[in-house]
Amino acid sequence: MSRIDFTTATLPARKRIALIAHDHCKEHLLSWAERQRSRLERHELIATGTTGMLLNQRLGLPVECTVSGPLGGDQQIGARIAERRIDLLVFFWDPFEPQPHDPDVKALLRVAAVWNIPLAANESSADYLLSSPLLDQAHALRIPDYGSYLQGRQSAAD
Repeated sequence: MSRIDFTTATLPARKRIALIAHDHCKEHLLSWAERQRSRLERHELIATGTTGMLLNQRLGLPVECTVSGPLGGDQQIGARIAERRIDLLVFFWDPFEPQPHDPDVKALLRVAAVWNIPLAANESSADYLLSSPLLDQAHALRIPDYGSYLQGRQSAAD
């Protein structure tokens, strides 16, 4: 198997921000989002099912919704990260309750790390992330060079 090389990509100034919260964390995320509304409204918001509906109702901002997390929404967000269609992930996950879809949650966190996107897992880290001067500007980051990876696999197969 080929070793992964890296390349540089640029996150746009207007970010596509994914917002996810486990059931016991939804109110925390909603309160946080209200406080951060002026920053969030400058970006495109994507969320898993119920969280997205609640965010739309509370903030009055457009929120694109995937299906609910346990029904595959976490995987939908993960796929968008791999496709480079999510630039930032805010995921208030519940460390005190077992989740029936825990493998999906771990896969989502892994793919966010693989594609090197900014990730906040709680209110404090989300505050730091949204207060960064990089939030509203284009920003270069290192990502896997998938084209090079495919070429390496093709060469190995020949």
